Amino acid sequence: MSKIIDYKGVEIHRAEKTVLKDVTFSIGEGEFCYLVGRVGSGKSSLLKSMYAEVPIYSGDKAEVMEYDLIGIKKKQIPYLRRNIGIVFQDFQLLQDRSVYDNLSFVLKATGWSNKAEMDQRIEDVLIDVGMNHKSYKMPHELSGGEQQRIVIARALLNNPKLILADEPTGNLDPQTGITIVSLLHSLASDGHSILMATHNLQLCEDFPARVLRCRDKELVDEI
Repeated sequence: MSKIIDYKGVEIHRAEKTVLKDVTFSIGEGEFCYLVGRVGSGKSSLLKSMYAEVPIYSGDKAEVMEYDLIGIKKKQIPYLRRNIGIVFQDFQLLQDRSVYDNLSFVLKATGWSNKAEMDQRIEDVLIDVGMNHKSYKMPHELSGGEQQRIVIARALLNNPKLILADEPTGNLDPQTGITIVSLLHSLASDGHSILMATHNLQLCEDFPARVLRCRDKELVDEI
């Protein structure tokens, strides 16, 4: 199984303070992992380092899909990010446009230009998340769970190998959260690598998978 993420001895700083040190782990293709830890333990910083929003301070190796994050050039970052789907807790949908227009905006921004191909891709990802009948809706017309499904559809647009989900159930009721986690697990079964940050340890029990824990500025693999 090829490694999608491969970190060895990585140190991450924020505002000149050490957030995580000696981070060593890897995630393979099609693997689902939870990332847990207290607020401020470094979960979001670790996720952001993977798409080069937070720089790697030092390390022996920090690769995501064979991109070297330690020596990555600015011009390489957009290409790295096209291979990563990001699911946010607060959705970050554009409120002034429909679901379809939210998704087409992302496709245009990542180089798509053929309308027929764009329409087909949008239909495909909406079917994947069970929202193909909602493309005309505005975000405010959707429930929280429906909005999060649209966010996952947006993350899938460029068929990424890696999906990073930062507290994707944090603003959802428990039953809706279960539905979203089930959907993410099904995406892992389809070959996407998933790293999901969560405070909800019950979800880890209900949907068992490998657990990585941020604790005392270190990452502990609780396989």
